[in-house]
Amino acid sequence: MNKELLEAIALIEKEKNIDREILLTALEDSLTAAYSKSFDKSDKNGDRKGEKRAENIRVILDRETGDYRIFREKTVVEEIQNPLTEILLDDARKLSPVYQPGDVVREELPLNSFSRVTAQNAKNNFRTKLLEEERRSVFERYNSKLGQIVTGIVQRRMEERTIINLGNTDAILPKSEQIETENYRNNERIKVLVLKVEARAPKKEPVITVSRTHPDMVRRFFEAEVPEIKQGLVEIKAVAREAGSRSKMAVVSYDEAVDPIGACVGLNGTRVNAVVDELGGEKIDLVEWRDHPAEFIENALKPAKVIVVLADEEDKTAQVIVPDFQLSLAIGRAGQNVRLAARLTGFKIDIKSETEARESGLFDEIGYIDDYEDNGEEYYEEGYEEEYVEEGYEEEYVEEPAENGAER
Repeated sequence: MNKELLEAIALIEKEKNIDREILLTALEDSLTAAYSKSFDKSDKNGDRKGEKRAENIRVILDRETGDYRIFREKTVVEEIQNPLTEILLDDARKLSPVYQPGDVVREELPLNSFSRVTAQNAKNNFRTKLLEEERRSVFERYNSKLGQIVTGIVQRRMEERTIINLGNTDAILPKSEQIETENYRNNERIKVLVLKVEARAPKKEPVITVSRTHPDMVRRFFEAEVPEIKQGLVEIKAVAREAGSRSKMAVVSYDEAVDPIGACVGLNGTRVNAVVDELGGEKIDLVEWRDHPAEFIENALKPAKVIVVLADEEDKTAQVIVPDFQLSLAIGRAGQNVRLAARLTGFKIDIKSETEARESGLFDEIGYIDDYEDNGEEYYEEGYEEEYVEEGYEEEYVEEPAENGAER
């Protein structure tokens, strides 16, 4: 019987992910509560007629054998107020001369006093404590995973949310945290980021909210794929994301021998492609982070080439001048490239073509040397146009320039 009890505790520990000592304590408390209820007395002769006066009953469970013993506990006093819970000092010293006022005397009770009703009460108490402990365990487990990626299975889809089963509990994937281009199917295995964990009443499950759109998903996937990030040689400084379409990620290397972008791309693109696959084909631009805001903004606007960046660190604004033929590339389709660059750097970016800058007198204001008459020829000679066509940027970015650099 006792061996079976310990085996049952071990099984619950494994299935519910609850510490063994917590389970044994819960069982001990449940038995104590059940026995205490069976020993309740009513004072029918005193001034407190019919008042419940419970004895101090304590069950102690042996952690190794599963055996338990029942004790009636009484506090040693010099004058008795409650005979059910107190014992006179003289009487206590008849049992042992070492007792002092305030000590607790334990009297062991026979196990056969455990009635069927008491057994049922103990069972109900343990079940209640187990459910409470399971909910607490689930809350603590996923609260410790905030901002981390977990794997779940699509349970069912509703209009405003999708239920994801995480194994021992369910999570909510709100519509606002779903990628519009993704179609989740029942029983499909997907990876999600733990966004929020809310504790509710003890009798209710915690609410776990997950996301597929959060920028940290990009960060976590690269952390898992790139050993240099784990080793601290490369750090992800910022991520800007339009989920399902494109992300920009800024990285920096703390080792001169390590190229941060090359480390994230991997041999033949294996690392970046693995992340792209996890994100359902979402494109990722890797940007080298710089301390100097102007340099960082210039990198963030790639694949477009930049003539000059005027960054105001106090106002967090920047004016950017690009060659005429690079304007569409810098802005991006529907303004996506400049929008992501702004989020990545934290600067409000205003882009002007070289012609617009000259006509507005911006070059004169900044004292810029007029040596960019042949920009187009210079950049084409460097092979940038060919490079971006090969990488597939031409089709997406190169369009007719928008007026004054406005979003199209």
